[in-house]
Amino acid sequence: MTGAPRQPMDTTVPIEDERQAFAKQLQAHHGIVATVAASYCRDPDDRADLAQEIAIQLWRAWPKYDPARRFSTWMYRIALNVAISAVRNAAHRHRHAVRFDEALHDVEDPAPNDPQAEQQVRALHRFIHAQAPLDRALLLLYLDDRSHREMAEILGLSETNVATKISRLRQRIRNEL
Repeated sequence: MTGAPRQPMDTTVPIEDERQAFAKQLQAHHGIVATVAASYCRDPDDRADLAQEIAIQLWRAWPKYDPARRFSTWMYRIALNVAISAVRNAAHRHRHAVRFDEALHDVEDPAPNDPQAEQQVRALHRFIHAQAPLDRALLLLYLDDRSHREMAEILGLSETNVATKISRLRQRIRNEL
């Protein structure tokens, strides 16, 4: 778990203390919200709306956060569930799908000035973009070096299911790229 353990919300604890504790955790892990929002929304306004919705849902769930669990795992689970729901809802409203190459503008290139590496990264982003929301979430967590156990916990799947899906996605990446 990252940060100091938090006690479950107590009605005797001033709400301002809870807000400060939540804000501290949210700030420490703001990259998760930004990455998830960027991974699921192309338009900057939609990205901002999704990030705001994720923050709202995190705040609503904050009283139920179990400090025995890693905050980042809890946060990913909520953020990805909100994002996947937003994608499903957006399909009904004919919004644009995410494009990773635009969405990850702030991610540092692992091999600057290497055209071949840049081309491979763009191809990987296109591949990820083409995946269903759950597979996209798995790839996002996999690329963030999350363990199968943590991915399973975040997505509500079994570790075996995660391992199988990741294996199949990796094979498809090899075949398609």
